[in-house]
Amino acid sequence: MHVLVTGASGFVGSRLVEVLSAGEGVQVTSALRRQCVGGNHAVKQFNVGELSPETDWSEALEGVDVVVHAAARVHVMNDTASDPLTIFRKINVEGTLNLARQAVAAGVRRFVFISSIKVNGEGTVNGRSYTADDVPAPVDPYGVSKMEAEAGLREIAASSRLEVVVIRPVLVYGPGVKANFLNMMRWLDKGVPLPFGAINNSRSLVALDNLVDLIVVATAHPSAANQTFLVSDGEDLSTTQLLRRMAAALDKKALLLPVPSALLSLGASVLGKKSLSQRLCGSLQVDIEKTRSLLSWVPPVSVDQALKVTASYYMKRDN
Repeated sequence: MHVLVTGASGFVGSRLVEVLSAGEGVQVTSALRRQCVGGNHAVKQFNVGELSPETDWSEALEGVDVVVHAAARVHVMNDTASDPLTIFRKINVEGTLNLARQAVAAGVRRFVFISSIKVNGEGTVNGRSYTADDVPAPVDPYGVSKMEAEAGLREIAASSRLEVVVIRPVLVYGPGVKANFLNMMRWLDKGVPLPFGAINNSRSLVALDNLVDLIVVATAHPSAANQTFLVSDGEDLSTTQLLRRMAAALDKKALLLPVPSALLSLGASVLGKKSLSQRLCGSLQVDIEKTRSLLSWVPPVSVDQALKVTASYYMKRDN
């Protein structure tokens, strides 16, 4: 099997390339914005430049059986673009569909699209989890662009022999994680008292190795064809629980102050940080029963195992 991975230098793509290239009978081509020096010499590199609707993929698609499309314009906090939806559409919709059409012409068998849980929405309430077959309800331009890309891919699949598999991850964490997850590790490592000791929300997360494992399964499993899957670790945590277990992975004591969630949300709104408050205090749960049953898939790594690996990387590289 010959797999083309786009976004191969990214957080998910780089780990996926590493795992795929270690598999028996798997040839991997990495699509990158720019050529990388060194790296895995068993992996062919294709310098694609910036993802766009005009990208010529013909050389990269030669002999490819499966495309895993992980490249995208990602969600940007405090986006300053005057028309962010237009930019997201150009890259995430038009760029994706351009690749898919060229994949059809090249005889590619399957297209695995790494989408986002933001297609479902921004949060769940009353203990109800998102499912893969819910009516999409994206809120921000990034989520809208991913939804439109999914719809376009399904149209291409319906009029060709290309099989499309859509995977919508929740928040991904693992070695090299950035943004808020990294900041929380830093706060815990430094012993900073945090006002997050009384948050009773429920959030689904997915360890990098669990997501990569599902992607690998999706490249070949017969039942994955033309399906949409949600993915998580299979264990939902409150922000308070996550911080305590993250601290344990760091071999630190979490100094969490029991400030009520309502007060935190009010303070965040006053400071113009409502979206941050939603991620810290709100719930977002996903139901992965379809993923489990159709693909006979079980997350291979537990939350605590994944946190330990993430913490170990942080202590060696980011500390």
